[in-house]
Amino acid sequence: MALDPLYLATAVEGALACGRIHRQYFRNGVEIRKKGVIDLVTAADLAAEARFRELVGGRFPSHVVIGEETAFDEAARRAEFQWIIDPVDGTTNFAHGLALFCVSIALVVRGELEVGVIYDPIAEELFTAERGLGARLNGVRLSVTSAATLVDALLCTGFPYSVREDRGRQVDVFAAFLGEARAVRRLGSAALDLAYVACGRLDGFWEEVLKPWDMAAGALMIREAGGRVTAVDGGPYDPFCGSITASNGLIHAAMLDVVVKARLGT
Repeated sequence: MALDPLYLATAVEGALACGRIHRQYFRNGVEIRKKGVIDLVTAADLAAEARFRELVGGRFPSHVVIGEETAFDEAARRAEFQWIIDPVDGTTNFAHGLALFCVSIALVVRGELEVGVIYDPIAEELFTAERGLGARLNGVRLSVTSAATLVDALLCTGFPYSVREDRGRQVDVFAAFLGEARAVRRLGSAALDLAYVACGRLDGFWEEVLKPWDMAAGALMIREAGGRVTAVDGGPYDPFCGSITASNGLIHAAMLDVVVKARLGT
């Protein structure tokens, strides 16, 4: 059964509304608070998520919104319609005035990723995806790269806020990729990293600890652009699995092999 086109329209409308909030606050003395030692939240995060919740609540009262700035429970995990939003993915960049952040919105229907939207309001880049209908950047169809080996690949990763307590293993994996890939980057926004894999700017991305709002939209985007997505250990991906390896597909097995060997210390 075809998905209601209002779902994608709502995700796009919500993303653009969040983008306007981003631009209102960015480099404008935004209020910043700490959720953890290095985990930040700004007034823009809170305002953007509240705006999206208002939009969905008015349009689809029975749908659940799962967002970074609001706790969710098992009932939300079991909901038939789940809107998953990171109102500012790349909050640390945003708080420091670094123009590398976005809003990420996904819709999961009966456990299936159906819609994904990522919007970078500074670059004015709107990434969209619908299951079975492809991925697009500002309306232009996307496809992943054709790099077939790691030595020809530009990779990207990120570290969780708990990296100070558990940095050894993650640094080992990072170092292993440095020895195999053409180059490795860390940009500070997992959602944008995934969008960049989908549009061919990056060949692959991995991260060991992520939340559903960091990766749900981007995972669908990569699949629809012809790439492959799994959990970081190669297991099945779902938005709540907690990790991701994403690639153009051609280098996926090699990426998984690097992760496994680095974890084992071989």
